[in-house]
Amino acid sequence: MRKGGGSMYEMKDEYLTGIGEIDKEHAVLFEIAEEIYQLCGNEFVPDKYDEIVNLVERLKQYTVMHFEHEEAYMERIGYKKMFTQKVQHENFRNKLEALDLESIDENQEQAIEDLLKFVTDWLVEHIMGTDKQIGEFNG
Repeated sequence: MRKGGGSMYEMKDEYLTGIGEIDKEHAVLFEIAEEIYQLCGNEFVPDKYDEIVNLVERLKQYTVMHFEHEEAYMERIGYKKMFTQKVQHENFRNKLEALDLESIDENQEQAIEDLLKFVTDWLVEHIMGTDKQIGEFNG
């Protein structure tokens, strides 16, 4: 854990798309990533399986809702690269669905670290590389 407060994973100004609803939802996804990170470093919870499953479920539910909102927004503005976005969203959902809960249980620490890396890498790359372009789009 880093000293001096502050989260390891949080919404930074550079991640803002300028679209209020989308930015708020991205902030929640970073909060979930932070919870995964906190769980990762918590040696007071020897068996983290239930928490991992719970976080994965929350992530699945929240991303489905967020992707629906983002895609609806893109449709409203006639966004030209919407197909690419939908493919990326689908890949993310598939990766979450494909998580093997049994192997997670056998190697919990590694599973949490892998999940954290996957979620944070994807979030940052997707927001910076793809979502920010939606905010810059002006028909």
